[in-house]
Amino acid sequence: MDLQLVGKRALVTGSSSGLGEAIARRLAAEGAAVVVHGRDRARTEAVAKSIREDGGVAGVAIGDLATDAGAEEVRAAAVEDGPIDILVNNVGVYDPAARWGDTPPDAWAELYNVNVISSVRMVQRLLPGMRARGWGRVIQISSVTGHRPSPNQPHYAATNAARNNLAASLARELKHSGVTSNAVAAGGILTPATQDFLVGVGRAQGWGETWAEIEPKTVALAPNDAGRIARPDEYANLVAFLAGPAAGYINGTTLHIDGGSYDV
Repeated sequence: MDLQLVGKRALVTGSSSGLGEAIARRLAAEGAAVVVHGRDRARTEAVAKSIREDGGVAGVAIGDLATDAGAEEVRAAAVEDGPIDILVNNVGVYDPAARWGDTPPDAWAELYNVNVISSVRMVQRLLPGMRARGWGRVIQISSVTGHRPSPNQPHYAATNAARNNLAASLARELKHSGVTSNAVAAGGILTPATQDFLVGVGRAQGWGETWAEIEPKTVALAPNDAGRIARPDEYANLVAFLAGPAAGYINGTTLHIDGGSYDV
């Protein structure tokens, strides 16, 4: 299926590794010119270079979106070669060990600034151009914890609920404009860091020593009908579809992509 992304320019925040990198690579493979964003210049430029070596078009934007100054640096770099048509707000941090009793208010505020306000900063800087052109896509990457929170990392779950709400509110603001706003609520994502964490858990639980032995049993930590953890590309494929003209009637919604998660 031709997603009709040739000629479009996309900024994917937090794309120097992990899910953001997978999204940037997928958009580039579909013909979009992507701007890879990160705070570490070497890692960010390495991803952009790899995309170009694969035949894609990729630039770089360096900056800390937790600050207004950093967001402005990212905006300036992102639009240097042309306006941004697709904004994927992927930047986010989490702390699996955090719980209600040991997470002070300052930690809540800091996480909210990174996970929510960073998205607001980029929306406010890039949305006027999309609106003026009468076409654009804003996509928030959130987590299923936004609608299925647990006792641990409550501040992270709250920020994901806020990101979903942000996407819906923005769609109302943009009605009849040609610009859509949606969120993708992701379940588990198999990144290198996640795999290392799960291997540690699996060994402690006696599930085996290798990832091949441990992976089938990890579904016990977050049960789902698919029976496994998702690969980054599975989310990136959905984001690429949402970014194109074919998804123009999908607006103001949060798509829960979690393999059919359920509580036991």
